[in-house]
Parts: sequence; C-alpha cells; structure tokens
Amino acid sequence: MATLRPTRRTLATVLAATTASLLLSACGDQTAAGQGIDGSGAGAGSGSAKSDAPLFAKLPADIRAAGVIKVGTDATYAPMEFVENGKIVGVDPDVAAALGKHLGVRFEFTSGTFDSLITSLNSGRQDIVMSSMNDTLARQQGLDDKGQKTGNGVDFVDYFVAGTVVYVQKGNPQQIRSIADLCGKKTAVQRGTIFEEAAKNRSKECEASGKPAIAIESFPTDAEAQTRVKAGGAVAGVNDYPVAAYLALKADGGNAFEVVGNQIEAGPFGIAVAKDNPELRDALKAALAACIADGSYQKALDKWGAGTGAVASANVNTGS
Repeated sequence: MATLRPTRRTLATVLAATTASLLLSACGDQTAAGQGIDGSGAGAGSGSAKSDAPLFAKLPADIRAAGVIKVGTDATYAPMEFVENGKIVGVDPDVAAALGKHLGVRFEFTSGTFDSLITSLNSGRQDIVMSSMNDTLARQQGLDDKGQKTGNGVDFVDYFVAGTVVYVQKGNPQQIRSIADLCGKKTAVQRGTIFEEAAKNRSKECEASGKPAIAIESFPTDAEAQTRVKAGGAVAGVNDYPVAAYLALKADGGNAFEVVGNQIEAGPFGIAVAKDNPELRDALKAALAACIADGSYQKALDKWGAGTGAVASANVNTGS
C-alpha cells in the first residue's frame, strides 16, 4: 500500500499571488523556445565570457562562453511551467531567474514532450532539464519502468518537494475519495511521469487484493489527460499536487475539477544534468544554496503559492 502523506498546502494557497491563465485546450506541445530569463525580463550574460556574478567561474567553459544554459521543459504544468502570452512562465522559470543572477548567465527554456526531455539532455540539445521532474533512483541510473538499462542516467539538483494526488470532475460524480478507489476505473495520466508510475503501482495492488486493475490511459501531454477527465472519458486523473491544485482552482473558473484525498509518495523534484557534466551540476547546486540563503528562492516559490514545497538546503540525488 502506498504511504499516505498529509496534504501540505491548501487549494487557496496555490491561488495566491497568481493571475496566470490555465492552458487546457492544447493537445499538442506548447512550444516556446529561447526564453531569456534573468529576473528583470532581459537576458543576462548574452554571449559574454565575462561576468561579475559570484558563481560564474564555477560554470563549464562552454557555458561561460555562450552566456546561456539551455533548458528542456514541458511547459504544460501550471503553475510550475506553462505558456502565457508566448512565453514560458511559472515556478521553474522564476527559480531559474534567481539561479541566473548568481551564475551570471541566462536560462533559455524550450518546451517539448515530457518523455523526450532526458533524451534531449543526453543528446546535447539541452544543458539541463527543469520540468517538475521527480528525482528517482531509476532516472539516476538510466532505467525504464521495467528496470532495463536505457541510458547513462542523470544527476539531480533537488529544489522542490511534492507528492502525487488524484483529481476528478467538479462535484466528484463517481465519489472517488483517494487513489485506492480507482480499481477498475479509467484513469488519465501523462506518459513517462512519476504519477503514471504511481497509478501502475496502485493497479498492481488492486489486482493483488482481488480487484480489477486500473484502466490507465496514458497521453503524450498533461493537457490531453486533463481534457479526457473533463470530458468524462476518464473517471479521474493523477498528477503532481501543485499542478492538480492549480488546475482545480483555475480551469473554467474553478468549475471543472476538484482534488480528492491526500498526497502520496511525496518526493523531490530535481534539475536534471547529464552524468558527464558534474561541473555544471555543482555550479547549479552552489547557486541554489546561494538563492536559499538570500531569500530569492523562497520569493520565487511564494509568488506562485508554492512556498511550502521549498527545500531547506541544496542537495544532489536524494530521490529513491
């Protein structure tokens, strides 16, 4: 049985200080490339190998020369990362802006499908992945959901903590109370995510107790999973708590969805870095520690009502 954790933030908290609109209708990628983010709206460190930023010298030489860290993301997870007025905004871009001030470079976000992000990192198209990605031992080791080796794995600089939760249509017509009630029911998730894994784990528990398996429907994007639940094609969806809570508050003015039950399997989100780039990993860790110390990290989270997911210190590979 999955361990239940108390809900760590109320829905009202997630609404605080944000007026961004939720993108529910998109079924394909929401792609917005080349977002220069430095906290003031302008690019910092544009192509220059010189900077007075305190941690600039810790970066790899190629990034210092470019003045840019290329970031892969799936910008469909409000309030963590989403597209507004053609730009990628949210918790992750604002944390990146805070990191950039200490590192003296800008973070350039490009959106793609979630299950392709680590591939884009390992191929060199991106320098890091910052996309509400759970730090797991399998991802660290480059293992698929069957435990088979599929790549070199990645390192994570852990910067946020959240759990998985169930969301349903407003009014909860099927009277779902928790993930334990999903046995035999259609459930929508995004492919390649930790919450898809949570649904699969729960489905095995259903079968072990003599109940029917969860009818899991996996989609390339989270927007498609949300649409499936909204249309009634699936009884419920499973998602990260801050995303589901924001969805419940903002979609159709708060009239489309609601969150049920408690968070389960709370764990860290990490900035993914290729295993062969420890210099960049350590620079990001140092920058996160500096942002925690000067308060800019907490400010970035609080702006989106996500402050209670803050970590107290910068660490690497704490996921299990």
